[in-house]
Amino acid sequence: MVNSIAKGKAGEREFSKFLRDHGYADARRGQQFNGLDGEDVVGLRYIHIECKRIERLNIQDALDQSIRDAKENTLPIVAHRKNRGKWMITMDAGDWLKIYAAADMEKLNG
Repeated sequence: MVNSIAKGKAGEREFSKFLRDHGYADARRGQQFNGLDGEDVVGLRYIHIECKRIERLNIQDALDQSIRDAKENTLPIVAHRKNRGKWMITMDAGDWLKIYAAADMEKLNG
C-alpha cells in the first residue's frame, strides 16, 4: 500500500512536469486531504485531472472517479501511463467532442 501511494505521488509529480514542459507553467500536484477529495494535478483550466501511474488500470473505475470528483464546469479526464510508456488521456467521447469543436483546426493543421 505504501509503495502504491508513493508511486501515485511520483506519477502526479511526473505528469505535472510533463504539463510544465509543454508550456503549462502552473501545473502542479493538487491539494488533497487524506486522499479523499481534490484533483491529482491542477493547472489546466476547466479540466479535472485524475492521474494514474499503474501497470494494470481499470480505466472505467478511474474515469468514474474523475467524473464523480469533478467540479461543475470542468471536464473529467484520466491521465495514465504504464512503466516505460507514454502518457495517455482517457475521457468521455462527448467531452472530447466539446474540446474538438472549440479547437482552432486551422492552427492544429497548419
